[in-house]
Amino acid sequence: MDKNRVSGAMDKAKGAIKEQAGKAVGNPRLQSEGAADKAKGEVKQAAGKIADAARETVDRASDSFHKATK
Repeated sequence: MDKNRVSGAMDKAKGAIKEQAGKAVGNPRLQSEGAADKAKGEVKQAAGKIADAARETVDRASDSFHKATK
């Protein structure tokens, strides 16, 4: 699993907590920061998913190449 997926999940969780805390105390700035952290986390997770998919594709291609050359 790509490190961006893990980091992204942490950012999303942190953002959700900040956003809810901002709502609870009526702090729109904290609420906005939370929403921004969640968005940042989603982008990181998407990048991690792409990296994982690329790595898997390369691994499969490498395996196929090695099987074909035997």
